[in-house]
Amino acid sequence: MLLDTSGLLCLHHKPEPFHVLACSLYDAATIRLTHSYVLAEFVALAHARGVPRRDALTFCAGLIDAPKVEVVWVDESLHREALALLLARLDKTYSLCDAVSFILMRRHGLTDALTTDRHFEQEGFRRLLAAS
Repeated sequence: MLLDTSGLLCLHHKPEPFHVLACSLYDAATIRLTHSYVLAEFVALAHARGVPRRDALTFCAGLIDAPKVEVVWVDESLHREALALLLARLDKTYSLCDAVSFILMRRHGLTDALTTDRHFEQEGFRRLLAAS
């Protein structure tokens, strides 16, 4: 599954409503994929939600070093491909980070995202953290 920004916050921050579910899904996953733009967004989101900076940065560093997490580092080519996707979807409010996620999910044949973000559903993927 793809580890998105909101999903990582749910995983890390116990007060988040989907914390227990996020932990369970993370533990059960056989594939855990994320990318550098998600990590950048995570630090900003964690700060906005009041997560202590040291805790957020330590969590981020741990993900980079985690043997069961694949982190893709966004290069110019992937960045440009994501911009092209955004230009093709002007009717959507996807972020650049979202677009990178969608491209990587398609490349890796993934359908599930550890996220609360409805944009994943709009693009045809499964949002794993949603109210029933």
